[in-house]
Amino acid sequence: MYTLFAAPVFTNDAVVLGILLLILAFIFVTSNSDNPKWQKFYTFVPSLLLCYFIPSIFNSLGLISGEESNLYFVASRYLLPASLVLLTLSIDFKGIIGLGPKAIIMFLAGTVGIMIGGPLALITVSYFAPEMTAGAGPEALWRGLSTIAGSWIGGGANQTAMFEVFDPSADLFSAMVTVDIIVANIWLAFLLYGAGISEKIDAWFKADASPITELRKKIEDYRANVAKIPTLADITTIVAVGFVITAIGHLGADAIAPWIGENFPQLSNLSLDSEFFWIIVIATTGGLALSFTRARKLEGAGASKFGSLFLYILVATIGMKMNVMAIFESPGFFLIGLLWIIIHVIILFIVAKIINAPFFFIAVGSQANVGGAASAPIVASAFHPALAPVGVLLAVLGYAVGTYAAYICAIMMQFVS
Repeated sequence: MYTLFAAPVFTNDAVVLGILLLILAFIFVTSNSDNPKWQKFYTFVPSLLLCYFIPSIFNSLGLISGEESNLYFVASRYLLPASLVLLTLSIDFKGIIGLGPKAIIMFLAGTVGIMIGGPLALITVSYFAPEMTAGAGPEALWRGLSTIAGSWIGGGANQTAMFEVFDPSADLFSAMVTVDIIVANIWLAFLLYGAGISEKIDAWFKADASPITELRKKIEDYRANVAKIPTLADITTIVAVGFVITAIGHLGADAIAPWIGENFPQLSNLSLDSEFFWIIVIATTGGLALSFTRARKLEGAGASKFGSLFLYILVATIGMKMNVMAIFESPGFFLIGLLWIIIHVIILFIVAKIINAPFFFIAVGSQANVGGAASAPIVASAFHPALAPVGVLLAVLGYAVGTYAAYICAIMMQFVS
């Protein structure tokens, strides 16, 4: 990859974590500054976008390396489930259900956009670069693109399933992983920016975002009513609740996923043999269950703030995996990826315009497909931290339909090739 340095300058994960936390601290200190220049700057640039973008610059320059670091794995397996628990403690579950069917409709529109976007992008590129689609056997481009379809409808488990089914070459798969990460994260950046101007977008769609606003206001009012200065006991309890439920999630995943894989291998099509799937499901379920108990009052001591911090660390580690300079290595592949995601976006916007869906449902419905459980709650929390579970619930749906939809997409790409 093209970087400023031949090898990463900082490879020790303790150092890299320190750098990422320093970046996050700088962003949140300046975004809450009374300085008019900073206030004007953050009027146009969402702070959450910077939490993702600045680490990607560090990675592109070769100062740090997302490929060599284990921080993303740690953040996604330990901090993400803990954050979901803490963000769901005070959730109004009835309020989420009251959001109506538009969230599901936009998720399905995103799925259809990915399914037909791949074949259409392949047809388009074949008109002026037919040599790109001329490969055969393991080098056939459609085989590599099938893994992107799996990743963009569900996540890593579905991507692995497509890799096993269609068996692209190692070199082709490596290139597809790069396209997947870069293109998906470029779209993520647009969504995070859009979250900051969602009211203007909703006005263009003539969308009624009042149910989302009402849910957010109810949660904010509840938090204001139970707010207090946290004690050491409160902080310890909050952290313990988050990581104990995470531990239960890992225990359950370690037992359930292999058992399903051995006894019901056919359920792998639903990603039910994925440990990560069960970690997310158990953590989210645990948080929702606690929201009906006295643990809900932990929000008064700042439970969601801890959850948000864990989520922002995950955002930084996601950004660290992106190297924008990699685009120059396989420009043709990236062109297909960009066309693919553009078709996905066009279909989302057409459906949203027809049903007058607010931008929140567009953003979360898209990321529940393209990003899965790792980034759907990030996008949802960009609108409000308490809305993160909406992203998680839709991402779980993405796991369920991902393998089937990706398989159909791959067959269509094989046909047009």
